[in-house]
Amino acid sequence: MTSVRKILVTNALPYANGDIHLGHLVGYIQADIWVRYQRMRGNQVHYVCADDTHGTPVMLRAEKEGLTPEQLIDRVHGEHSRDFRDFGVAFDNYHSTHSPENRWYAEDIYTRLRDGAKLIDTRSIEQFYDPVKEMFLPDRFIKGECPKCGAADQYGDNCEACGAAYAPTELKNPYSAVSGAKPVLRTSEHYFFRLSDPQAVEFLRGWTQGSTPDGSRRLQQEAANKMKEWLGEAGENKLSDWDISRDAPYFGFEIPGAPGKYFYVWLDAPIGYFASFKNLADKRGDINVAEFTEAGPAAAAGTELIHFIGKDILYFHALFWPAMLHFAGYRAPTQLSVNGFLTVDGAKMSKSRGTFITARSYLDQKLNPEWLRYYFAGKSNGTMEDVDLNLDDMIAKVNSDLVGKFVNIASRCAGFIAKRFGGQLAAHDPAIGLDWKADEVAAAFEARDFSRALRKIMEFADQANGYVNDNKPWELAKLEGQDARLHVVCSTAINIFKALTGLLKPVLPALAAQVEDFLAITPITWADALAPLPAGHAIKPYTHLMTRIERKQVDALLEANRDSLAPAADAKPAKAAAKEAHSEQRHAQHQAHAAATETAQASEFEPFISIDDFTKVDLRIARIVSAEHVEGAAKLIKLMLDIGEPQPRQVFAGIKSAYDPATLVGRLTVMVANLAPRKMKFGMSEGMVLAASGEGNPGLFILSPDAGAQPGMRVK
Repeated sequence: MTSVRKILVTNALPYANGDIHLGHLVGYIQADIWVRYQRMRGNQVHYVCADDTHGTPVMLRAEKEGLTPEQLIDRVHGEHSRDFRDFGVAFDNYHSTHSPENRWYAEDIYTRLRDGAKLIDTRSIEQFYDPVKEMFLPDRFIKGECPKCGAADQYGDNCEACGAAYAPTELKNPYSAVSGAKPVLRTSEHYFFRLSDPQAVEFLRGWTQGSTPDGSRRLQQEAANKMKEWLGEAGENKLSDWDISRDAPYFGFEIPGAPGKYFYVWLDAPIGYFASFKNLADKRGDINVAEFTEAGPAAAAGTELIHFIGKDILYFHALFWPAMLHFAGYRAPTQLSVNGFLTVDGAKMSKSRGTFITARSYLDQKLNPEWLRYYFAGKSNGTMEDVDLNLDDMIAKVNSDLVGKFVNIASRCAGFIAKRFGGQLAAHDPAIGLDWKADEVAAAFEARDFSRALRKIMEFADQANGYVNDNKPWELAKLEGQDARLHVVCSTAINIFKALTGLLKPVLPALAAQVEDFLAITPITWADALAPLPAGHAIKPYTHLMTRIERKQVDALLEANRDSLAPAADAKPAKAAAKEAHSEQRHAQHQAHAAATETAQASEFEPFISIDDFTKVDLRIARIVSAEHVEGAAKLIKLMLDIGEPQPRQVFAGIKSAYDPATLVGRLTVMVANLAPRKMKFGMSEGMVLAASGEGNPGLFILSPDAGAQPGMRVK
């Protein structure tokens, strides 16, 4: 018998300075699905989260609204809790980082790092100070002209016009985004965590490339590759010490023994995971917190700590957080599950286009939240790839899969059971198995490859509809002497519907609860999901379970967000700058995935090509049949690619630094199919795979098509 897993699951803490929007929900829905699947398997899971409440933006927003920071975060906490609940994200505890538990853990971890590990230093730094607001300014609250390209109104850490990174002191004509005043340089003593210490670097090299007890990667391949880039090669040390303090005025916890100095929000934000868990344990009384949080003998063998985060906060969670925990005597996370950003119709969320969509506006337009859960799940493959919300595709997928395939099975057959057989089922047709690739579905859920799980489930739904179509219960009902066959066919269809419901339950919990009520059964577990109901079991009369999405509903959603979120044309420059700084939470190094301003410059892509030029390149979907290292080649991996031809093509790709060949087999990618073959030292290369990369050798990312693409399809 498999032992019960004991898992503490957390989600990235949303910043208490704005609404939950659809970009946030990607990571929360992914975590909730995984938690529900684990619970269906009988595992013990504690699922916690909290609002990230400290920092300058909260302090300034509260001041602007005439509230205390405490009043603001209490209100936002209620709004966030409501939105998560309405989208089926079922935390066991949703807490706040402005809590006694969080203060205790922050002070304890800091004290252990200072007194035990000796990894806290103090040093004087020079930074900009707003003489009007009488406060030191975070980088994102300083604006000016880019020192590289001269673009106006750029933030204090990087230019959104040319992409350059720099220090705030390098800005030309700087001004405060809070008051508009010209900042002045002042010196202040700050506290630093010595992340660059050789022992910290050595620990992180091992931790970031390590595995979980069951042999899974601690970090996804893409994340592990990014860690190698950030840490450098063996013998290098690319890490900088981490400034963990801020000066008053600041909304947060004062550092013990340092009057007027406060913990930087990113120190106490991840500590909020432990604080929320401790708060839950105190309320329940039956949880041993130390089993999940302490290192060494206090930690129970087999307990797991798993964080679901967005890729924008990978640096904090894969470097600062595990190093802090390890050297303070706490356990480092078992695993990180990192998700990508949300795009809408292939582009960044945009206020002007109405695609910066809040969770509340989606619900206000009476759109079913489980439509979005299903669509996001279908786009989630367990990697750091961005999730694209193509609204027309969402309409088509939900209407086809959930209404046309899944719900349709019950609606076509349940009426006959009620009218002809008193609501009682016959024995299941023994010729029809219910274990349709159940092990594959389970493995996909475990690996958080929900896209693969749903593809398998929908294949099962296709089989079910084929069974109904082949047996035509509507015709059997008209024939004399066919009642017994009609009874078996409709009962078997209902049993398949129950099995599909069980497989879909982690994704569609509300719909599953409706089905459980309709079938008059106890909540479905993974163990009994595929078991047919016995002959004589009585079901309730069928009522409609899910409606189709109408395009007008989506259009109304876009219009509502376009009207409510479009920036005011007559806003004063200083206020506009402050508002922009507030809304750009991700760039302020907080956790909200705020919409970035679209700043693409046409000059970057000139000279332009014509459509005729583009069509000369034959791009094809390719399945990687095999991948292996090339002996004697420092950069190459040999790939065999299936593009629908009788024989796979051999391609040598320079991606060895970014990928383990074993992780590539079976993946779909995109290749240039009409590139002239090239004779190489190691053999003939018959094409080229497409990959994305950045400047400064940040790593390579091979392109992957959307779910449903098949080898040989042309990309156009």
